[in-house]
Amino acid sequence: MTTLLDMEKDGNPPARPTAVRTQTPLQRALRTEPRPVWEEEPTKAGLAFKGVGLFAICAVILGPIWVVVVTSLSDTKAINDAGGLVVWPKSITFIAYKELLSGGAVTRAALVSIGLTVVGTVFSMVISVLCAYGLSRRDSYAHRPLLMTMMATMFFGAGLIPTYLLVTGIGLSDSYWSMILPSAISVFNILVLRGFFMDTAPELIDAARIDGAGEWRILLQIIMPLSRAVIAVISLFYAVGYWSQWFNAMLYIQDSDKYPLQMILRQLVLQHQVPPGAMGAAVSSGQINSLAVQMAVMVLALIPVAVLSPFVQKHFQKGMLTGAVKG
Repeated sequence: MTTLLDMEKDGNPPARPTAVRTQTPLQRALRTEPRPVWEEEPTKAGLAFKGVGLFAICAVILGPIWVVVVTSLSDTKAINDAGGLVVWPKSITFIAYKELLSGGAVTRAALVSIGLTVVGTVFSMVISVLCAYGLSRRDSYAHRPLLMTMMATMFFGAGLIPTYLLVTGIGLSDSYWSMILPSAISVFNILVLRGFFMDTAPELIDAARIDGAGEWRILLQIIMPLSRAVIAVISLFYAVGYWSQWFNAMLYIQDSDKYPLQMILRQLVLQHQVPPGAMGAAVSSGQINSLAVQMAVMVLALIPVAVLSPFVQKHFQKGMLTGAVKG
């Protein structure tokens, strides 16, 4: 009986199996591993659909911002002619911003918000980084019980009334700290930081310990420089939270001179209360439209977030995904 080995010795190649010999090019192509969808070459219809979709999303996001900015730059006649919000500018005037930044209640509230944002963000980041680093070391004291206790607070809270009684009971009522301490720590942010810290190569930490470095030096000179992405993202989260804060001010602040900018915006939009002073007189006399003042305060409240977000955007993927997935 002639075997395949004998046929190869005689110089005659063995016949290919019938199933393989009769396959079409399409069938042979299907046997190869298919490429992922995102690696396929997009079609013209797909590109057109993406373009239309992106344009629609940008219009939905930027449209209201455009209306707010245009209305804040419009005079009383243009707002009255439009019946409210102005879509297309007719006459540009900066009188609303001039009155807001002339040193009245809005200027004072903006300075209060800036101070709260800076101090609160630094305070929250110091506590969060220290807590996350301690929890990222598996040999730290009471590591597991502390971690479980902190995670439980994400699902179970004391409630508004006990929190109010606690804040007022320790003497923080009508104090700037009443707008910082109750919301100073986010367990979610600590868990993201912890996951990123745990992803640091243990060889670096072991080498630093061999060289005589302590925990503080390891944290400040090794962990934090390698974690700039996640620190930038978490700092932005805290900063936006403090800048947008108004609820704690409504609960604990009685002195209007300590109101943050968001509290003034709430009074203007919801309660239609114009701060007293030159701006109030200008609104009462009709020199400035109250709607233009409201929109101008919205723009002032939006500017810091809009300016800082693009600089931190590049860190979002590395900082959030790595810290959340590998934690």
